[in-house]
Amino acid sequence: MGIDILKIGTRGSGLALRQTGMIADRIRDQYPDLSVEIVPIKTQGDRMQNISLVKIGGKGVFVKEIEEALLRGDIHCAMHSMKDVPTEFPDGLDIGIITEREDPRDVLVSRDNIKLESLPQGARIGTGSLRRGMQLLNLLPDCEIVAIRGNLDTRIKKISTERLDGVVLAAAGIRRMGWSAQISQYIPVEMMMPAVGQGAVGIEIRSDDNDVIDLLAFLNHEDTKTAVSGERAFLQHLGGGCQVPIAAFGRKMGESLVLKGVVGSTDGKKMIPDEVEGPCDDWEELGKHMAENILSRGGRSILAEVYKGI
Repeated sequence: MGIDILKIGTRGSGLALRQTGMIADRIRDQYPDLSVEIVPIKTQGDRMQNISLVKIGGKGVFVKEIEEALLRGDIHCAMHSMKDVPTEFPDGLDIGIITEREDPRDVLVSRDNIKLESLPQGARIGTGSLRRGMQLLNLLPDCEIVAIRGNLDTRIKKISTERLDGVVLAAAGIRRMGWSAQISQYIPVEMMMPAVGQGAVGIEIRSDDNDVIDLLAFLNHEDTKTAVSGERAFLQHLGGGCQVPIAAFGRKMGESLVLKGVVGSTDGKKMIPDEVEGPCDDWEELGKHMAENILSRGGRSILAEVYKGI
């Protein structure tokens, strides 16, 4: 095999360490004689938790330092939440493997366990995501979106410290942390479409490192990789990132891939959804086609307005 100690780079946050640890355990089970070391790396996004992702650039703020360590050879691979990964990679790196997706939905954690439809008029809802904010304002035009950042536990605590009625978070993170009991409501994808890649973990590897690629191939989940790749093709064609209100969700149905996407204004007043379906192998074309459909129906002017305000 040629590797005695496999070094995995990841963010130093609680959730990143938890999900990396879960995958590391699977590697140890598969290769009992292999030592696996998790290397926490602090990223720009982790260091600047009091500043919105929009202001610090959004794209790549959770992966740049980890990718630099991978290029230097300090680590063999890197674990990322796919919703944090830009659509373009530094030369020599690629996401070789995407593991099976957790629940892709968003969830509401609320004061007194109240559901979205029962929130009071003018409810204060915390989220650091323009995508979530856009869809919340479309559902509840009178709500107040309060920008929050930080680790999952920090964001949940802000229900009390910031006098919020609730916060919206990714189901996958809550479930991986073992905090499902705190969920007040799973929000259906039809009501709030997830971020591109939400719930999936990708493994970034040096493109020429065939030893590591072969070693970790057993972790790849082809259906998840196809769906997430289609979502990312959509995002790439729009030229968006986590600082833009764009959502997408792909699902394999039989031999077909069904892709849904939406672009909207930050105030939630304009929403342009679309859906495409076709052969799984055509994931890239499907993503591009959906993006073109949305751009031609007003998405281009919405995105231009959003970028102007960033």
